[in-house]
Amino acid sequence: MSVKAKKHLGQHFLKDESVAKNIANTLSYKGYEKILEIGPGMGVLTKYLLDKPIETNVIEIDTESVTYLEENYPKLHGHIISKDFLKYNLNEVFNNEQFAIIGNFPYNISTQIVFKTLEMRNQIPEFSGMFQKEVAERICEKKGSKVYGILSVLAQAFYDAEYLFTVDEHVFDPPPKVKSGVLRLTRKENYKLPCDEKLFFQVVKLAFNQRRKTMRNSLKSMINSDNLKEDSIFDLRPEQLSYEQFINLTQKIAADGV
Repeated sequence: MSVKAKKHLGQHFLKDESVAKNIANTLSYKGYEKILEIGPGMGVLTKYLLDKPIETNVIEIDTESVTYLEENYPKLHGHIISKDFLKYNLNEVFNNEQFAIIGNFPYNISTQIVFKTLEMRNQIPEFSGMFQKEVAERICEKKGSKVYGILSVLAQAFYDAEYLFTVDEHVFDPPPKVKSGVLRLTRKENYKLPCDEKLFFQVVKLAFNQRRKTMRNSLKSMINSDNLKEDSIFDLRPEQLSYEQFINLTQKIAADGV
């Protein structure tokens, strides 16, 4: 039996063993005892994870894939979560422990996977996986680029982001229309921001929602005093600011009395 890829789930099954092995080798497997693979499908990556000295858990929404995994990977018994990653409370399995995330992510939810990881950053020291190439590049991009955006700033504020390698279309079944890219996020040693983190998220999102405007225009609802309004940082557009500058800006806005 094999599983048919389902378009509505954004499934493209990886069939190249060497790529699967390379993805499995992107994590350090240090500083945590459990990993979670998102969207294992027929387990091409899973089998290499099961060889690692770590407890492997998988989360899979597709019931056909779950049946396949249960029949073909006895080591996974008791470690298959048949749920929607985006809606499931992971602490039912991980009990506030540290764990890493890995996967060949469904393209249609890949950015939401990163946002959920950022929400759980206290528990996720390491994250790696495969995205649509341009999404992987965007997450790792530095300031000054047209593709640098909300996800780049938020991910890089808490994690070191590295674009690792590109994967061609033909190694998937069915082949996607675009190339894929594998990245790794490694949580910074000091990942608590020296500013109000909730306000930081608000500032970044508001700035990039109107990315063609200067910061003075996009953030005018947050600026109280004329003194702050004159700060030269507001002459810039959001893609010109590094995550450090966004932290600095958040501190200034907080001090101005939002």
